[in-house]
Amino acid sequence: MASVIQRGGRRGKRLMAEMNVVPYIDVTLVLLIIFMVTAPLVTQSVNVDLPQASSQVVDPGDKEPVIVTIDAKGQIFCDLNSNPDEPIDENDLVTKLASVNKYKPGTPFMVRGDTGVNYGRVVEVFALMQAAGLSNVGLMTDPPAKK
Repeated sequence: MASVIQRGGRRGKRLMAEMNVVPYIDVTLVLLIIFMVTAPLVTQSVNVDLPQASSQVVDPGDKEPVIVTIDAKGQIFCDLNSNPDEPIDENDLVTKLASVNKYKPGTPFMVRGDTGVNYGRVVEVFALMQAAGLSNVGLMTDPPAKK
């Protein structure tokens, strides 16, 4: 908005073009607060008791990893699913993983398996991931408890 500045003398009024940035700052701060409040609520909420093992921390780089979760009942969950809290069908899993692998090469893929899940079920999920064309898949663990 332009504001009018009154100057003395015969010259009269002179327009001064300045942009008022206060409303933009207000909106930015409100959005920042909204994102800070909602970010913790967006995390995946499938309850999995990860096995404990000493392992190195893998740096995913600038790409966010795709996480496939297997709960104690053997159900498969994936954060690519429209609702990550609902189990995903095996065929849908293969399709979604293959499309991510094709269109976003270099994306890291991780498996979170519950300690109570049957080892055979974990191998089946790895076979599904291999069928999707993935050759490099990591396993997620918890660090061992310090004694």
